[in-house]
Amino acid sequence: MSLAHYLSMGSFALAASISPGPVNIVALTTGLRHGFRASMGHVTGATVGFTALLLLSGLGLAELLLQWPGATRIIGAAGVAFLVYLAWKLWRDDGRISDGKVRRPPSLLSGAAQQWLNPKAWIAAIAGMGAFGMDGGTARIWLFSALYFVVCYASIAAWAYAGARLRHYLDDAGRMRAFNRAMAALVALSALYLAFES
Repeated sequence: MSLAHYLSMGSFALAASISPGPVNIVALTTGLRHGFRASMGHVTGATVGFTALLLLSGLGLAELLLQWPGATRIIGAAGVAFLVYLAWKLWRDDGRISDGKVRRPPSLLSGAAQQWLNPKAWIAAIAGMGAFGMDGGTARIWLFSALYFVVCYASIAAWAYAGARLRHYLDDAGRMRAFNRAMAALVALSALYLAFES
């Protein structure tokens, strides 16, 4: 495989992983509320969850879904419902970073589960594996998954780091509420797009 092929794989993984989406928004808000280090459980879980989805897509999940179109509709509906729920939670948040309540950051398991409910993750896994993994046999599937793991981890971690850096500027309930509502609007627009697309 040529260097150009590796660069192509890496570019696809970076574009799909770093672009805004529900998992990255959760990483950003987790960094804001809990700091960078406390966000690493979510970052790791989301990366492992996505990589498992990607790997399974290459090993036959995508083919199975093509044979059972009903499953694709169920996954799409669950994804839209998850996005609506996430938008609602962000919209209703009161904006207080420190309100005296002990809140735990999203767990590793929660991060992994979010990827399986994330329509963006399904699209990236199936499209990416179709473009870069399936034509080279099992070895290529594993290689693409390993490369994607590294890029995905760094990308989600960058969102968590950005959130931690923004904490100083958003440590005001009004500004934080406005920020959360802007994020909620983005997530709601994604849900709307996916609902009408399917």
